[in-house]
Amino acid sequence: MTSVLTQPRPIRLKGRSFLALSLSPELPFADWLARLDDLASRSTGFFMRRPVVLDIAGLDVDRAQLRDLVEQLGVRHVRIMGIEGARPSLLDSSLPPAMTDGRTTSDIEAPVAAEQAAADNAAVGKSVAASPPPPARSVPSLVVTEPVRSGQSLIFIEGDVTIVGSVASGAEIVAGGSIHVYGTLRGRALAGTMGNSSARIFCRKMEAELVAIDGYYKAAEDLDPGLRGKAVQFWLEGDTFKFGSLA
Repeated sequence: MTSVLTQPRPIRLKGRSFLALSLSPELPFADWLARLDDLASRSTGFFMRRPVVLDIAGLDVDRAQLRDLVEQLGVRHVRIMGIEGARPSLLDSSLPPAMTDGRTTSDIEAPVAAEQAAADNAAVGKSVAASPPPPARSVPSLVVTEPVRSGQSLIFIEGDVTIVGSVASGAEIVAGGSIHVYGTLRGRALAGTMGNSSARIFCRKMEAELVAIDGYYKAAEDLDPGLRGKAVQFWLEGDTFKFGSLA
């Protein structure tokens, strides 16, 4: 009797890069949480759907204090995906995992609500009605005139990124606004990473490993094979990924 062994399909492991906010709390935690509450009241939804890393490097705290802080942040809808700078003895299965070697990007400033700006002006004796309107603020953009090589990660969360050349396989472009690639897009393109659902991705030749807008993503195997090698744009309609030809 001959037994036939069926070879199971191997588990596919893939690397992914994501942009997270880093919070660095200060002691005493009660005062720091009060300042965080003030930020949340002036910037509704600032932490919504944003992964957060808690950096406690240099803080002399015990496990109970750390656990209570994570719980207090959870009540405030701040989701902690990992903890950086913690001694191994502080962490257990009830806390988020340790994280290391995060790449630092530009600091992020929460917007100030109009009511708060008016109160600030009144506090210093300024008349809001008499104040001239602020000048129009141009949207920042970054133009890269060289190809982005494999292994490189280009992060610009302030606005749009334009790549005059190509993006190699294994490279990554992360933008707060839209991404424009005038060559071949072979790597990963993550647009609208700070909650900009109107951002788009444009490329002259589509060979991408992954495209993402405002946290919604499509891997290469999820994309229409007919898009390969074509000039394409991607955008969101609600939570649905859309694409269209640039020809």
